[in-house]
Amino acid sequence: MERCVLKILWVALLFFSTSIGFSQSKKIKVACIGNSITAGYLLSDPMQDAYPAQLQKKCGDGYDVKIFGYSGATLLRNGHKPYYKTDKFIQALSFKPDIAIIHLGLNDTDPRNWPNYKDDFEADYAWLIDTLRQVNASVKIFICRLSPIFSGHPRFKSGTRDWFWQIQEKIPGIAKENNTGLIDIYNPLQRRPDLFADNLHPDAEGAGIIATIAYQKITGNYGGLNIPSFFNDNMVLQRQQPICFYGKANVGTPVVINFNQQIKKTITDDDGNWKFIFPAMQATGPLQATITNEANNIHIQNIWIGDVWLCSGQSNMAMELKNADDAEEALSHALGNKNLHLLKYEQLAQTDNIEWDSVTLNKINKLEYFSGKWNMPNAKNVSEFSAIAIYFANKISEKENIPIGLIQIAVGGAPIESWISRYTMEQDDLLVDMLGKWRTSDFYMPWVKERAGVNLKNSTNPNQRHPYDPAYIFESAIDSLSHFPIKGILWYQGESNAHNPDLYPKLYKAMLSDWRKKWNSELPFYFVQLSSINRPSWTYFREMQSFLPVENPRTYMAVSLDVGDSLNVHPKNKKIIAERLALLVEKFSYHKNITASGPVWQSIKMKNNRLILSFANAITLSTKNNQPLTGFELVNHKGIFIPANGVIHENKIEFSIPAKEKIKRLVYAWQPFTRANLINEAGLPASAFSINIKEEK
Repeated sequence: MERCVLKILWVALLFFSTSIGFSQSKKIKVACIGNSITAGYLLSDPMQDAYPAQLQKKCGDGYDVKIFGYSGATLLRNGHKPYYKTDKFIQALSFKPDIAIIHLGLNDTDPRNWPNYKDDFEADYAWLIDTLRQVNASVKIFICRLSPIFSGHPRFKSGTRDWFWQIQEKIPGIAKENNTGLIDIYNPLQRRPDLFADNLHPDAEGAGIIATIAYQKITGNYGGLNIPSFFNDNMVLQRQQPICFYGKANVGTPVVINFNQQIKKTITDDDGNWKFIFPAMQATGPLQATITNEANNIHIQNIWIGDVWLCSGQSNMAMELKNADDAEEALSHALGNKNLHLLKYEQLAQTDNIEWDSVTLNKINKLEYFSGKWNMPNAKNVSEFSAIAIYFANKISEKENIPIGLIQIAVGGAPIESWISRYTMEQDDLLVDMLGKWRTSDFYMPWVKERAGVNLKNSTNPNQRHPYDPAYIFESAIDSLSHFPIKGILWYQGESNAHNPDLYPKLYKAMLSDWRKKWNSELPFYFVQLSSINRPSWTYFREMQSFLPVENPRTYMAVSLDVGDSLNVHPKNKKIIAERLALLVEKFSYHKNITASGPVWQSIKMKNNRLILSFANAITLSTKNNQPLTGFELVNHKGIFIPANGVIHENKIEFSIPAKEKIKRLVYAWQPFTRANLINEAGLPASAFSINIKEEK
C-alpha cells in the first residue's frame, strides 16, 4: 500500500515539477504545511490574511511562500482525514521546498483518531519529514508546537484537553530525534483568547503572530538586542542567588557583558536567546553592566544587590501612601532611605466605574496593561507607591540595613483567579469553567462582574480581556517577572473573593503552586488577613484564611481584624499591618528569634461547668489597651450566640457556662466587624476562630 502511494506521489512530482517546482528557483521556497490554521479557515481573505500570506509579506521578494494547508487534516496516516492523502501534500512535495514549516496535530485530538492510533504519531511524523527530504535532501524543516485549543471548545473536557497535551509533549522530542527546527506558536497565542472566536482558529491578527514567529525562526531576525523591561537603572538584584542577565538578539550573533569587572561572552541560540549567569553575591552596590551585541549597547547603572520583595494583591495593597495614616512620617523616612528602590507596575487604565475606549481595550487584549521601571525614591513616587510596601520597607531596611527592592503589582478589585495561570485552570475540572465564562459565573462576585461590565461597555469582542479575567494578571505580569529572582511575596487580597470562603483555599493553593513553579523556588508567602467590616461573609473568610498557613507550607498570615473600619473596605491604618508583616518576615526569612504573631488557641477542656481555653504563642495573655476582654461567644445547642465573659490566667482563659445551657461551640471575633481584643505579651492580636465542644461523658 505504501509503495503505491509513493509511486503516485512521484508521478505527481513529474507532472508538477516544471510548472511549480522550478519556475522560481532563484527564490527561497517556503512550504507551509498544515491544517485549517495554515489554510486560513474562517478568515475573510485567506490569500491575504492566512499566516503564510503574511509571512510572504514579511520575508519579501527573496522568498516564495506557498500555502499547503488542508482543513481537517490529521498527521496520523490512519486518521479520519490524513494529510498525506490530500492534493495539498502532493503539491507541497512537487514544490520541492527549501524550507518547510509543518503545523499538524490539532485534528489528531479528535476521538476518532488519538485514542485509536496515538502510538503511530511519532513514526508518522518521522515519515512525513523523511518524505520531504526525499524530494530535497537539503530542505530545512521546522515543526510547530500546536497552537492552542481554548476551553470553550465543545470537546475540551471530554478528551481534547488531555490528548492535546499528550501530542504537545511529544513534539519537542520529535524535533530532536528527526533533526528539525522547533517553532513555539503555542505560548504567544495561548495568552490571546481574544483572537480565537471559535476557540480554535485565530483571526487575522492571530495569524500575523504566527507569521512573525515563523519569520523570526527562519530568518534569525529578532530585531536586534533587547532585554526585559525590568532590567534598568536603579534595579535591585536578589542577593545570595545566582545573578542572571538575559534577553534576545539576532540568531548566531555574539553578545558580551561587562558586569562587576567581569567580562563574559556568548552566542545567541536558535531562538535568539542569550543568558549570562554570575555567582551569587552578598548585599552591595552600586554596580553597572554593559551589554553589547553587534552595533548595539545597553548600559545599566546604579545596580544594587539586596533583597527584592513582590508586593501584590488588590486595592488594599494598591492603596497609595498619601492616602494612609502617618503618611508624612513614612514619606520622610523613605526619602532618607538610600537602600530603597521602587518598581511600580503602572496600570494602563484603572478598574474604576468608567468605560474604556477602543484604544485601551485593544491594548488590554495585547496584554499591554502594565508598564514601569525601577526608580530611586522621590516625593512623588513614594507618595503614590503602596502604603503597605513603604511601611514594610522602612521597617525591614531599619533592621537589616541592606538594599531593598519593592515591586508593586496590585489591581483594585482583582479576584485571585486573575493571578493563576491558564494551564492550571484548564487542568482543573472546576476552575476550567470560569475561563471565557467569568462574566456570568456565580464564582465571581456580582460587583466584580458589574465593574468589569462598565469598563468593557464599548467592546465588540465577545472574548475581550480584562484584568479581572482569569489568568490575565498572571499572563500580563507574573509570568515574565518570574524569571527575575526575588526574596519573597507580600499578598493582600481576598475582598473580591470573600463571598466564597469554601472555594478560596483551592484557588490560593493553585496560585501558590503556579508561582513557586515559575520561580522554581519555595518562595515564602506573607499575606494579610481581611480586616473587620460590616459584610456578612467576612467572618467565615477570615477564619478560612487562618488555616491557609497550616495547609500550605511557608505561608504566614498577618492578622488585621482589630484595625478595620465598619464602613470602609480600605482602612487607613496600614502602618500597623505592614509592621506585622515585617515581624513575620524578620522571624521566618531573616531568622530572628522574636515573637511575630498573636496567640493561637491550643486546647479546650470542660470541667465543673467551666471551659478552660489554653493558648500557644503566648506566655501571658492580655487585652488591647487593658480594656475588659471582649469578642468571645458561646453557642448553645439551639444555635443561639451568648456573650461569654472570660477570665485570663497567664496563657489560659476560663469561662463559666450559664446554668442549664448546653454549649456546643466557643467562637472568637465572630462578627464581620469586631472589636475583639485578645493579645499576647508582644501586643499582637489573636485571629478569629471557632471551636466545637464535645459533651462530657
